[in-house]
Amino acid sequence: MTTLTHRERLEACLSGGALDRPPVALWRHFPVDDQTPDGLAAAVVHFQRSYDFDFVKVTPSSSFCLQDWGVRDEWRGDTEGVRAYTQFPIREPQDWERLKPLDPRSGWLGGQIASLHKIIAALGPDVPVIQTIFNPLSQAKNMVGRDTLIVHLRRYPDAVLAGLRTIAETSQRFIEEARKTGIAGVFYAVQHAQYGLLSEQEYTTFGRAMDLQVLEAIHGCWLNVLHLHGDEVMFHLFQDYPLQVINWHDQETSPSLAEAQKTWKGAVCGGLRQWQTIVMGSPQEVQVEAHAAIQQTAGKRFILGTGCVTPITASHGNLMAVRNSVEKKS
Repeated sequence: MTTLTHRERLEACLSGGALDRPPVALWRHFPVDDQTPDGLAAAVVHFQRSYDFDFVKVTPSSSFCLQDWGVRDEWRGDTEGVRAYTQFPIREPQDWERLKPLDPRSGWLGGQIASLHKIIAALGPDVPVIQTIFNPLSQAKNMVGRDTLIVHLRRYPDAVLAGLRTIAETSQRFIEEARKTGIAGVFYAVQHAQYGLLSEQEYTTFGRAMDLQVLEAIHGCWLNVLHLHGDEVMFHLFQDYPLQVINWHDQETSPSLAEAQKTWKGAVCGGLRQWQTIVMGSPQEVQVEAHAAIQQTAGKRFILGTGCVTPITASHGNLMAVRNSVEKKS
């Protein structure tokens, strides 16, 4: 069949239409470069032009949405490309109630909007671009620290809920502004829907309502990816979320890709282990794992990718092996 554009291929994947090949996408952090709008834009565009993936997930440092509230972090060489948090603005429970909504057109949020404009202008309309959005609970963790957040939400639930509502409102405003740049959607990262962190009732109370409030802002976007981070995730709690694609660590935790396709209405994204295969494997091992995932899903309602961010130590050869694994052999 005729070779499809990236956008056409993803649209066909989501609608169950005919495909020339399965879509594929990887994403990574760009430490140091991610500290300026121009630096991040240049790094993202270079990565896409190097590997020609079917969509571009813009991955700023996780603090981009928190710096204007007083969060501080620094680069210490983490192999996933993430920065270490050094200053948390929430020091006591009452601080949650003191948070004020941020203006998405100024500060670090405004800088991210500027970066999106540059990326989309450089890549053109046939390359879908999606913006990373950390859900309110994930943002709250980086406002106070992981362990302290759990203590606060259990001991001071009303204060935490007040803070989460402010974070959700700010996230909504940011997405509405980001949509003006022409993004195809968002990559919505959920980190606390793990049985090792919260109960289902706790996630429902502190996560779900805020998630659905934020996701009201994606109305009209056509490519939205839900990322469930970690082990033993509460997969079934998200079946009614208004997103088209779901991504999780499918090679390390249940459900499998095939199992997920029985309940998830849209497309599944995954199939590759970020460390054992993408970093420490060979190009041949990458292709074997990729082809197994394609076979498991019959290549339908499926996007080849990793369960999470691609480490910055992944070799060029392995990244090319991922990209080439979806091409049909002559």
